[in-house]
Amino acid sequence: MPKHSTRFSDLKQSVDKTTVFPANEAIETIKNLKSAKFDETVEVHFRLGINPKKGDQQVRGTVVLPISFGETKKIAAFVPENKEKEAKEAGADIVYTESTIGALQKSGKIDFDIAIAVPEIMKLLAPLARFLGPKGLMPSPKNETITTNLKKTIEELKKGKVAFKNDDTANVHLSIGKKSMATEQLMKNYESVFDALTKAKPEGSKGVYIKNITICSTMSPGIKVAVK
Repeated sequence: MPKHSTRFSDLKQSVDKTTVFPANEAIETIKNLKSAKFDETVEVHFRLGINPKKGDQQVRGTVVLPISFGETKKIAAFVPENKEKEAKEAGADIVYTESTIGALQKSGKIDFDIAIAVPEIMKLLAPLARFLGPKGLMPSPKNETITTNLKKTIEELKKGKVAFKNDDTANVHLSIGKKSMATEQLMKNYESVFDALTKAKPEGSKGVYIKNITICSTMSPGIKVAVK
């Protein structure tokens, strides 16, 4: 069993584990807890009433956070040569075409955070799957990184569009901001995440979908949040 620091133990004692707070009060409580020496990330964790072993109960989706935070992601676009200029003008940081994909495959050097592609180039990306796949960078329709609208996709990703999916224990984990952000800003991001997760409910899921919600910061204990 992991041993927590004295600081964490003190914080845990200051939080009422039996109380379920409205989301805005939970966020405010997190903000009022003693902070670490860095700007902690505020996280929300959803416990879902799904069976993660069943294919028809997988939860996947994307959400554009109204208030962006953290560093801007570096985006690589995989496009045919006749769309190279369009990708650059749309804001892609790196553009790979038929003539440069081979060099990336040979080097295996990844210098980007997100990869997007247009459908017609996907057949050339199969050899890259062995090193893009394990890092979650392979373009896929499930996380909306295969697109016919480069400008819209890149703009949304730059603004803070994030993908989510359930893990093997039926939980979904998402970051919604930094502790230094205003409660109102964190609430906007929280509400967007909640709405997106609600819309992503699979048809195969029966009964209670969102069982419980917990909000915490990087170095704080979790605070229970009321499910709407």
